[in-house]
Amino acid sequence: MKAEAPAGAGAGQKRTVTEKIGPVAQRYGILIALVLLCVVLAIVNENFLSSRNIINVLRQTSINGILAIGMTFVILTRGIDLSVGSVVALTGVVAASFATTSSSGFIPGAPYMPAIPIVIGVLTGMVAGAISGVVVARFAVPAFVATLGMLSAARGMTLIYTDGRPIPALSDGFRWIGTGDVAGIPLPIILFALVFAVSHFVLTRTRFGRHVYAAGGNPHATKVSGISVNRIRFMVYVISGALAGIAGMILAARTGSALPQAGVAYELDAIAAVVIGGTSLAGGVGRVSGTVIGALLIGVLNNGLDLMGVESYYQQVIKGALIVAAVMLDRSRKTED
Repeated sequence: MKAEAPAGAGAGQKRTVTEKIGPVAQRYGILIALVLLCVVLAIVNENFLSSRNIINVLRQTSINGILAIGMTFVILTRGIDLSVGSVVALTGVVAASFATTSSSGFIPGAPYMPAIPIVIGVLTGMVAGAISGVVVARFAVPAFVATLGMLSAARGMTLIYTDGRPIPALSDGFRWIGTGDVAGIPLPIILFALVFAVSHFVLTRTRFGRHVYAAGGNPHATKVSGISVNRIRFMVYVISGALAGIAGMILAARTGSALPQAGVAYELDAIAAVVIGGTSLAGGVGRVSGTVIGALLIGVLNNGLDLMGVESYYQQVIKGALIVAAVMLDRSRKTED
C-alpha cells in the first residue's frame, strides 16, 4: 500500500516554490522584462539588433539615464524633482552662451575653451538644485510644490536669458561632448556609464549613501541617531541639479544649438525610469542599477515603437501605463510586507 502524502503537502510545496521565485522575480524582474522586450523586438524587426541601432538606443538613453540617476537620489529620500526638464534647458543655454561662435553671442569673448562652459553649466544646475533643496529642507515645503515652482522659474529664466531665441553655432570643442567618441564609443554613452559607476559607488560604498537610504527609510530614527536629515535632503537636490546640468549640455552639444524649449516633460521620463527600475516612492528602497535598466527599458521601447512606425502619441500612452503598473507593483509589495 502506498503511503499517502500528508495533508497540505502539495500546498506547502507550492508555497516553497513561490517563496523561491518571488525574491528572484522581485530582484531581476525588470531585467527579465528588458531581455524579453529585446527578444520580441528582434523578432519583429531584423534591424533592431544591428550594432548601429544598439548604439543609437544607448546614445538616446544617455540623457534620460543621467537625469534618472539624479532623480534616484531624490526619490530615495522620499522626495521628487519636477524641475529637471526646465533645468536641462536653463543649463544648456547658459553653457551654450559661453561656447557659441555666433557674432550675436550673449557673452563677450565667446567662444571660450570647452572646460569653461562645461563648469558653468554644471554650476548652474547645482545652484538650481540648491534652491530647491533649501526650500524643501530648510522651510519644509513639500518637494512636489518646491520643484514645481522651480520648474516654472527655471523655464522663465531660460526664456528671459535667451529672449526666447536659440543659441546657435556652438564651438566644435563644446559639441564634442555630445557628438564625439572615444574608441568608437559615443561620448554621451561613456558619460552615462561614468555617472552610473560613481553614483553606484556613492550609494553602496560611502557613508553618505547609507545616510541617503536611512533618511528615506526612517527620517525620525535617522535624525535621532545624530544624522542631519535636512543636509542629506539638500545634497540630493544639488546632485540632481548637477546631473541635469550635464544632461542639458549633452543635449545642446548633440543638436549644435541650445533651445529654450528643450527638456519639456523630461522629468516624466526620468521619474518613469526610476519607478520602473524598482525604487520606491516611499523612500529608502531602490538601486541605481535598477534605474539604469528602467531607462534602458524606456529607450528600447521607444526605439522599437519607432521602428514599427507607432506614432509618438501612442508611445506616451504606453509609457504612462508602465508608470502606473510600476507604482501598483510597488504598492503591492508594501502591502505584502
